[in-house]
Amino acid sequence: MATIQVYNQNHDAVGQIELDDTVFGAEYRRHLIHQAVRKQLAARRAGTHAVKHRAEVSGGGKKPYKQKGTGRARQGTTRAPQWRGGGVVFGPTPRSYDFKVNKKEMRAALRSALSKRVKDGAAIVVDDLRFDAPKTRDFSAFLGRFGVKDAVVVIGAADRNVELAGRNLADVRVMLPVGVNVYDVLRRSTLIMTRAAVDALTARLGGR
Repeated sequence: MATIQVYNQNHDAVGQIELDDTVFGAEYRRHLIHQAVRKQLAARRAGTHAVKHRAEVSGGGKKPYKQKGTGRARQGTTRAPQWRGGGVVFGPTPRSYDFKVNKKEMRAALRSALSKRVKDGAAIVVDDLRFDAPKTRDFSAFLGRFGVKDAVVVIGAADRNVELAGRNLADVRVMLPVGVNVYDVLRRSTLIMTRAAVDALTARLGGR
């Protein structure tokens, strides 16, 4: 098991913690990470784009002119695609962009992302993270003591002050262990976890 330093909020070393190799020492699997990120981004798409085809456009019930004798091409309705105001051919319709990725693959991808942060030295463990008030400047000061500008911060349990303090920081994402995902872990350059969060992630991802 890998051993990593544990700090308090003032960046003082207060001990060490052993990280489970199953979760934080996994092999880097690029193809699984790519698949997981694609799935997450695809699931976020609304898929509500739509146009009307010729059967849905109003009007056009009357034949615009007689079939023969005019010298023009025969037309049956003004709602045909070649007419102005007509329907659209093969236009977009509401759909879901989500696709299935096996649960084991998603778990393996998340283990791989977490392990990469640890391997790159971009993972920080703090004993606890608490603020007396939901002030963004307190959160910024905490990050400044660690020399961090952008990070995903994983806390063990819901804390209103911490969540509100970090909400206004554009490059910071505060989340609970249950919400940790591949995209957010890799989108930020630093992973900050509390002791409780490490234990929760180990419990969540430790099993095969």
